[in-house]
Amino acid sequence: MTNIAIYGFGRIGRQLLRSAVRNDLFFPTVVCDIAPAGTLAALLEVDTNYGRWPGVASEDDASISIDGRKISYVNSREALPDWRALGVDLVIDCSGRGVTREAATRHLENGATRVLISGPSKTAADCDAVLLPGINLDDFDADTHKIISMASCTTNALAAVVKVLLENTGIKYGVFSTVHAYTNTQSLTDQPMASRRDSWAGAENIIPSSSGAAKALGFIWPDLKITGKAYRVPVRTGSIVELNVLPDREISTEALRDLFRAAATTGPLAGILDVFEDEWTSARIVGDPHSSIVDLPLTQSFNGMVSVAAWYDNEAGFSMRLAETAARLAR
Repeated sequence: MTNIAIYGFGRIGRQLLRSAVRNDLFFPTVVCDIAPAGTLAALLEVDTNYGRWPGVASEDDASISIDGRKISYVNSREALPDWRALGVDLVIDCSGRGVTREAATRHLENGATRVLISGPSKTAADCDAVLLPGINLDDFDADTHKIISMASCTTNALAAVVKVLLENTGIKYGVFSTVHAYTNTQSLTDQPMASRRDSWAGAENIIPSSSGAAKALGFIWPDLKITGKAYRVPVRTGSIVELNVLPDREISTEALRDLFRAAATTGPLAGILDVFEDEWTSARIVGDPHSSIVDLPLTQSFNGMVSVAAWYDNEAGFSMRLAETAARLAR
């Protein structure tokens, strides 16, 4: 049996565990972080965005318990854990620091068989493959893919839309904008930050930001000509991305919407892609496990152009795909 460790128990690490346990995908052997186990157990049990865990989370010095099942806890402040000694095969790096090959390789050097990175690698050379459920996860090669990137929440949201368009209309080129919930990289108050725009209060401003999603999509489709940007807005979670493309073949608005209706119910994107027939706001998708939820009333064809809007819970949806991918790699 494959033993799985979660390295980094922040926003994504905790939602990953919730998704994995609630959906019977896997139960981690080890959790690592630099914070005290008691604080982590409390944050797991009561989450501001997603409410209370339906059972009980508790801790002692060496473990975190969920409904009576123990997970070994290792404080990794001083050193990377010895995965070999802990019997860990697959490490899911949710620390945000495993995006270079140098950082990811340390897990392998410490005894892990494989590393799954919950973020976009800096370059294509910094991982062995970018694999996304519903997109290209079937390309997984156990012999050569030791460092695997799951890219970002925005990449997963866009990838489902891009796949449908590439297979049905083609894409000459395109541009996207994502309106994204604020994140831990921002500050609650105005103060100097590494990024000038991030120096203003994240819960009080619309803050333009760069997006690495276009580069990550290029790791999957090297010939894809898409670029884009992000805007961080004052919501806790729940985001939307709008992709505007010039297709190779023109399509009517209703035929375009039918493409996404079909993809949401059959084929590799079923359960990953969803659609809205009615008009909703971001509150509707908080906690939704889909990677991409196409807003059909906002999706249209106009003068040869195609515009597709897709919602995504930037924490819950991405964590669900991360859990599914980990379970697949473990098998």
